[in-house]
Amino acid sequence: DFLKYNKYTGRAVLEFGAGQSTHWWAHRAAQVVSFEADRAWYEEVRRSIPSNATVYHIADNLSGFDELVHDQSFDVVIVDGLDRVVAAEKALRHLKSDGCIIVDNSEGHWGPPGTYPIMDLFRKNGYRRIDFYGHAPGVLLSHCTSLFFRDDCFLLAGIENPVRSNN
Repeated sequence: DFLKYNKYTGRAVLEFGAGQSTHWWAHRAAQVVSFEADRAWYEEVRRSIPSNATVYHIADNLSGFDELVHDQSFDVVIVDGLDRVVAAEKALRHLKSDGCIIVDNSEGHWGPPGTYPIMDLFRKNGYRRIDFYGHAPGVLLSHCTSLFFRDDCFLLAGIENPVRSNN
């Protein structure tokens, strides 16, 4: 819900791990660039995404990523697949100054047991974090999605008014 009520007009989204979220972002943002390692899932997503979205098949370790993205920068970067530590490192290099990075399943270690290399990476680079806990559809255990940002993040500017929900 936090993401749902913000405005993404003219915004570009980079996504590590394609799928339902690719569609969700494509209906809100101007551009979505997604990367997916699973060949069959890539083909499925590629056939169904809107014209403002592009999905690339890539190795899990993201080799070849830099040649596809070059120096493009993004307002929102989603880390939800592939080698998440490598994806987080690349997210830092391609994030606009007022953008944010969203890491799904951020409670995962994504490194040797007991370590949190993604958390350490963002802390070291001066990012703040908000954690959102809850259940994903069809999942029994609660998970955490973390939003990483700097002080001037557009999502936290407070320019949108609260929306009345009909739920």
